[in-house]
Amino acid sequence: MAIHGDRDDELRLFQTGEHPCGYWPERTARDLVLDPHDRRLGGLYPMALSWGFRRSGDLVYRPHCAQCHACVAVRIPVQRFAPDRSQRRCVARNADLEVRITAAAPREELFALYHRYLAHRHANGGMDTHGPHEFEQFLIGSWSRTRFLEIRLPPPQGGPGELIGVAVTDVTDQGLSAVYTFFDPDHAQRGLGTFAILQQVAWAQRESLPHLYLGYWIRDHMKMDYKRRFRPLEAYDGRRWNEFDGELAGR
Repeated sequence: MAIHGDRDDELRLFQTGEHPCGYWPERTARDLVLDPHDRRLGGLYPMALSWGFRRSGDLVYRPHCAQCHACVAVRIPVQRFAPDRSQRRCVARNADLEVRITAAAPREELFALYHRYLAHRHANGGMDTHGPHEFEQFLIGSWSRTRFLEIRLPPPQGGPGELIGVAVTDVTDQGLSAVYTFFDPDHAQRGLGTFAILQQVAWAQRESLPHLYLGYWIRDHMKMDYKRRFRPLEAYDGRRWNEFDGELAGR
């Protein structure tokens, strides 16, 4: 499939074959993928985000399943965002933590935390066997402007604090994209997933960026339902972005 213009402007899209769905093990899935060999991917990526696409490694994809439309791309319009009471409590509970933004470079400290998270959250799901190569292949793109938002315990005297969370974040002129978040399961009570999103919202606000893209909210999927708690929220219907509740009411 191609979106035609001048020859140099042609945008090529590919449809994958059927593969196991990563969210519903009894289902199969298909994706639309931007041409991974297109040298313009870095420049096309912000537009692709606005069309409901995501990045995984160097692939930019969007679910394109014939019989299932459960995956809904969502984003936070960060300048209108207002944390609710629970989210404000999460920020207060984690006020002792150190947050910093670093280059997306592989380090043993990062991989060790990633492996612990997968072993706890995705045991026997396939991802828990990821090694350092898969870590880089999945999270760090060769053309994307990716950063790690690191979350650390208060530092002891003379050294950095223990790393307990990482939000892998792509930076574009149109907004931030929350690619993946992993954290120390021993600190799950802190609500580090929520805290990471709130920190990404604050980051986008500081940079005067309009949106934080959260990937896909998935109807009836408990692990993805948390995204609806960030309001206001916008959902993509395949043509345009709508207020989240209005989009769902039309389905």
